[in-house]
Amino acid sequence: MLTLLGVAVIVLGFALRFNPLLVVIAAALTSGLAAGLAPLEVLAAFGKAFNTNRYVTVAWLVLPAIAVLERAGLREQARRTIQGLKAATPGRLLIAYLALRQVSAALGMTQVAGHAQTVRPLVAPMAEAAGEPLDDDRRERVKAMCSATDNVGLFFGEDIFLAIGSILLIVGFLDQSGVTVEPLHLSMWAIPSAIAAFVIHGARLMLFDRKLKP
Repeated sequence: MLTLLGVAVIVLGFALRFNPLLVVIAAALTSGLAAGLAPLEVLAAFGKAFNTNRYVTVAWLVLPAIAVLERAGLREQARRTIQGLKAATPGRLLIAYLALRQVSAALGMTQVAGHAQTVRPLVAPMAEAAGEPLDDDRRERVKAMCSATDNVGLFFGEDIFLAIGSILLIVGFLDQSGVTVEPLHLSMWAIPSAIAAFVIHGARLMLFDRKLKP
């Protein structure tokens, strides 16, 4: 029962609005020590989890790299690149990004793009440049639509990949209920939803272009 002290630490820490990361670490330390583990054993468990979870490692490597590129003028260069294309509009640019995001997610590459590594440093500046001139209100709406497009592309694209967590969760749940379903069948049924999402959101982006016109 002493191991449940970690839960109490989480509840208390969140109630006092402490840093969530510190609260979780403190809770893990509390549970580990209460379970009779030595401090070094708890630390070793943290290290093993860190090395096993590759997404954490990738985030620590990618985000500083993006920050360095932004400092070197990545956003400004993205704006200059799109300004040279006369036919470019925010809607057309985001439709292309939506297609890229869906296809890459369908192939299991969900971490290739995203808000931090793609939308903020590249897609949003390019969409803003394609829609110039923009006032503050329309500029914020362009940024919001960039993030929404990334969400739609990822959400409806990743379910086509048969090894994604959501597909495996559905397969496992149905199997426990006595219903046997192949992951491939579920991923195939996700294709019509992805196509519908692309058409619907693509139409929204075209209408969005019209709303941006002064």
